[in-house]
Amino acid sequence: MLRTTTGPGFWCECWTQNLDGRQAPALFGSYDAYSAVEANNWVATILRTISPALDAAASAEAWERLYDHRIDTRRALLRREPWTVSIAHVSTRITWTVRPVLFLPLAYRQSAELPLCAYAFKPS
Repeated sequence: MLRTTTGPGFWCECWTQNLDGRQAPALFGSYDAYSAVEANNWVATILRTISPALDAAASAEAWERLYDHRIDTRRALLRREPWTVSIAHVSTRITWTVRPVLFLPLAYRQSAELPLCAYAFKPS
């Protein structure tokens, strides 16, 4: 019998949306973080990376998030609260979301005997 244990973590997503409102938000990327520090660093690294390419207002907002709001962000994540930050650049809004989750481990297939139905499956 398999024993299922969950592990706490954070599901991080980056969404983009055209500000004219004619298109639905699009998922740009996602990341699974296993600690509040890792989730916070994921967003901070992206903000640092893209800030030189942003217009002056968006770049200033990104740096404000990085320095002035970082402690509040870390505290929220340590309390396992969801967190969101958005930056608008020209006609695009970029939104990062971080949500607490419980990760389910995948079965380690090498040491366990699989059920017979697993061998009957024939991919088309």
